[in-house]
Amino acid sequence: MYVNDPIADMLTRIRNANMVYLDVVDMPLSRVKAAIAKILKEEGYIRNYKVINDPKKPFQVLRIFMQYGSNREHVVQGIKRISKPGRRVYAGSKELPKVMGGLGMAVVSTSQGLMTDAEARKRGLGGEILCNVW
Repeated sequence: MYVNDPIADMLTRIRNANMVYLDVVDMPLSRVKAAIAKILKEEGYIRNYKVINDPKKPFQVLRIFMQYGSNREHVVQGIKRISKPGRRVYAGSKELPKVMGGLGMAVVSTSQGLMTDAEARKRGLGGEILCNVW
């Protein structure tokens, strides 16, 4: 199956799994998706992630373990793709957005790799704003 925007596909799978309280969601692996999963884990939006090599499948699988609150509250309230293949969105270090007034985060692709908006601001880097999570 060919997907035109793999990052949007990943975010949609996470959003859908979150809405129906799935514990695990699988998707095809790429380095960018693994980097986004690492950031989501470090920021506490997901419990964990794992790369699975299944010899029956022609590609590697990224398995994300979802996280919920103690009373099954959603940890991920919202997740939105910002920069799309048809319209790329870039921002300098001074123009990086504060998601939900600083309560959420933006994932930014910089010259030094993927990082949160706060980390990019601290390092004085700008780049492509991939998605917002709150």
